[in-house]
Amino acid sequence: MDWQEERDELFKRNALARNLGGPDKIERQHKGGRLTVRERINQILDQGSFQEIGATAGAYSYDDAANIISHSPSNCVMGRGLIDGRPVVISGDDFTVRGGSADAAIKEKAIYPEYMAKDLRLPILRLIEGSGGGGSVKTIETRGRANLPGGV
Repeated sequence: MDWQEERDELFKRNALARNLGGPDKIERQHKGGRLTVRERINQILDQGSFQEIGATAGAYSYDDAANIISHSPSNCVMGRGLIDGRPVVISGDDFTVRGGSADAAIKEKAIYPEYMAKDLRLPILRLIEGSGGGGSVKTIETRGRANLPGGV
């Protein structure tokens, strides 16, 4: 059985995800002196160690022939990597996608890294730049902590 068509589709979806909110929003982020979430993750982790999970999560629209005509990626980028050779879980919001506001349709992606860190007994780094829904910078400043499994 040849899986080339499915592989091509997966590579296409990964390429769309890497585009985040699009070139104009990435440029605006850079003009404001800020990095995208993937750029921040790559600066924190040991070079080449980031293994992203769920890059293709998001909302897709299709034409009648089942071709992707538009894509709105998840603003949450997450995965595992190394810091000084030690494994960590890392996640972050990207302001180029809906201003960092979480997408309620894929909220599980935003909380998954916390459960993964708990289950694997690994430290977690959350790069907070989001603007809504309990994981925003303002909410964390008000509460004095981030929301983690079990309310700790």
